[in-house]
Amino acid sequence: MPSPGPDEATMKAGLQAYVDRINAGDVAGVLALFAPGAVIEDPIGSPPKQGADLPRWFADTVAFATRITPVAPLRGSHGNEALVVFDVEFTPPGGERLRIRTADACTFDADGRITALRAYWGPGDLAPATGAAGAQNEG
Repeated sequence: MPSPGPDEATMKAGLQAYVDRINAGDVAGVLALFAPGAVIEDPIGSPPKQGADLPRWFADTVAFATRITPVAPLRGSHGNEALVVFDVEFTPPGGERLRIRTADACTFDADGRITALRAYWGPGDLAPATGAAGAQNEG
């Protein structure tokens, strides 16, 4: 049965572009990867972000000097979803540099744009980015 979305290579390329554009501080480029009406739930259980929330969300991401480092190969699927597992480091205003160990599951439309992003991380996955505390929760 054919997939309702793009092929696996297109989805993985979209995830790699997401990583690259975040790391480059390219807010407009990141936003271009998302379909109109896309929804972000980061982390799962928090209020969804969509519409006018997305430009603000990614502007903050860039302002916080965010750096994404994949820790496993990008994962595809037999459907219209793909996954990136990574560590993300950022510095919130007035705070210390932090690291979140996360996995983002993305759903794609037929044009290869992200329609939904759900981030899997919990309180135990957030720690200072340096020192022994930043190295906890390996695995």
